[in-house]
Amino acid sequence: MIKELMHDPVFLSVKSAVATAEDVYVADDLLETLVAHKDSCVGMAANMIGVSKCIIAFLDGDKYSVMINPEIIKCSEPYSTEEGCLSLLGGPRKCKRYKSIKVKWLTTEMKPKIKTFTGYTAQIIQHEIDHCNGVLI
Repeated sequence: MIKELMHDPVFLSVKSAVATAEDVYVADDLLETLVAHKDSCVGMAANMIGVSKCIIAFLDGDKYSVMINPEIIKCSEPYSTEEGCLSLLGGPRKCKRYKSIKVKWLTTEMKPKIKTFTGYTAQIIQHEIDHCNGVLI
């Protein structure tokens, strides 16, 4: 189900709880909401739809992916950039990102995965993990 976007900075700045198998249904709502905003958004965290659980959805090349409890375990090549966010008013804000990140997470089947991401996909994932950690750009 497409959900309304959360804009409350107090809610968004609270670290999300660890997601469990009972929270997997949130991934479907998150994906549907992301696709509904595909003209202006490439990633979302569950707190952006009002659910304080550590789940993200993002565009990875030409397909959408979901991560449950994602954690960056290695990063390299820091750079400065500017990003916007559907949940926050105003224009792009400056932030620090890494060109390459290694992430561990659970799939929607609750199976562990580890993968290295680079470039724009890595940037999207970092932005959404920041949301899970209550970090607003």
